[in-house]
Formats: sequence, C-alpha cells, structure tokens
Amino acid sequence: MWKVSKMEFSHVSVLLKETVDSLDVKKGGIYVDCTCGGAGHSREILRRLEGTGRLIAIDRDPEAIEVIKERIGGEKNVTVVHSAFSELSSILSDLGIDKVDGVMADLGVSSHQMDKADRGFSIHNEAMLDMRMSKEGMSAHDVINTFSEGELIRIFRLYGEEKFAPRIARSIVQLRQQKPIDTTTELAEIVKNSIPAAARRTGHHPARKTFQSVRIFINNETGQLEDTIGEMFSCLRKDGRLSIITFHSLEDRIVKNAFREFCKGCECPRSAPVCICGKTPEGELPFRKILPSEKEIEENPRSRSATLRCIKKIR
Repeated sequence: MWKVSKMEFSHVSVLLKETVDSLDVKKGGIYVDCTCGGAGHSREILRRLEGTGRLIAIDRDPEAIEVIKERIGGEKNVTVVHSAFSELSSILSDLGIDKVDGVMADLGVSSHQMDKADRGFSIHNEAMLDMRMSKEGMSAHDVINTFSEGELIRIFRLYGEEKFAPRIARSIVQLRQQKPIDTTTELAEIVKNSIPAAARRTGHHPARKTFQSVRIFINNETGQLEDTIGEMFSCLRKDGRLSIITFHSLEDRIVKNAFREFCKGCECPRSAPVCICGKTPEGELPFRKILPSEKEIEENPRSRSATLRCIKKIR
C-alpha cells in the first residue's frame, strides 16, 4: 500500500501491463490518462517515456488529485488536471495540444473510493449514502430519499439490470416514509430483504446491482462515456491508440459499439458496382478484447469484471 502525507490512497491498477502495452508508448509522445486515480497506469507510461514526451493526468476526484500531485506531479513532463474526462477537448485546447499519441481510461471505482467508508460507495462499510466521485452535486442520499418509485425502478433497471427493481423501489419508498434512509448499510439491508431468498444465494451481495445503478446514475458514468468517446478518438494523431477498461456490460457495450463504428468502411449496397458513399475506416482493432488472467483475479478479485478494449487510428 502506498502512503502519502495527507491520506492513505491504495489502489491496485487493473490490467496494468496489458493496458500500457496496448498504448504502444513511444518516446517523445503525448499521452493522456483520463482517470489517473492512484497513478498506477500513469507511472508505467512515464517509465516507458523515459523522461521524454508528455503525460496529461486527469481525475475528477479531489482526493485523487492530491495523491497524483504527490506521486507524479513533480515530474517535469507531467501536467495534472482536476476535471472530468468529459472536458477532454477543452483541457487539450487550453494546454495548446492539438493531437496526442495515446489516451486511456480506467472506468472502475478505485480501491480507495470503495474502501474509504465516508465516500459511501461500499455495501460493506457503514457510511452516509454519498457515492459522488467529484464530491459535488447530487448524492446517493438525494436519489434514494427523493426520487419517485417509478424513477427508482428506471435507474435500477437501466443502470443495474436489476430484475427485482420494482420490489426494491417499493420497499425504499415505503420505508423512507417512516424515516430517511441515511446509510449504506440501511440501503443494503432494505435491498436484501426485498429480494427472494433464492436470489440471495448467487455468490454476490444482493445489493450489488442497486448500488452500481445509483453510482452510475449520479456520476453520469455512461452518459459521460457516450458523449466523450468520440472526442477521445478524434484527438488521436495517425497511429495513436485509445485504450479503455470497463467493469460492467453497459460500459463495455458503449465502447464496443463505438469502436465498431470507427472501424466501419464502405456502406454502399453490395450490388453497387463502385463505392459512392466514400466512407473509409478511421480505425482498426489491434485485438478484440483482453480479460484479466486467473492469476490477476486471484491477487485482485476486483479485477474479475474488467475488460480492456483498444483501437488504433489509421488515418
């Protein structure tokens, strides 16, 4: 575990070597880590740059930013930016950067965020319901205690793929009429009691999908990715690479479909004698996807659901 003067911030970077390998880091290149977190991937990128080039380290979590500054902020070729990666185009423009050689994003919640009880991400640690990555704006407490039953059902279904969403939402609305639902453990217990006994014996905590859905919603995780993945790709120069690690099917589907579009060529009917659409592929896939090895999963169980996808810009 790494320690810094202001706080402890531990995080095991998932698919570390595979992700940095996929970026094909070149000396003198410019690289962006959109979700720098504990700086694990960034430090490996810097090691391969060997003091050349430039790294832009971005994170929207103010606690992460303090750690990033302490760990790599002193390097002369590092720029640390406190922002959501949805501001990528503006960030690069403000820095006078037109194109970069590589962009990466690890879309998982950091171990620090999960394990630090007062952030309210964890099912297992009692804390006030929060889950805000930026520590600003609407919290999980606001959603659970003020949203209508119908709105809760939609969130649980859409972002958690929770088949018991109506039962969970109904229980939440009924119980919050007696008193506000304040803590993570209160919510976890309500969810557990709302699910049939047989469904609780799946190996996962019964509240996992509900917590995931609320976290995704309040942090606009899928919306931010959908809105920004095109910018990530467009800011690459020719032969540049974009590598993204996802942790659930919703995010992975967004990445897979976007990459497929970037790689799509002529769309003319097969019967057409010549191409008239003029569409040519902008990217190619160095590989389909990479999953964690059994060894990595054993050493870091939170890597189990990770998927790495990469695309190379070819024109």
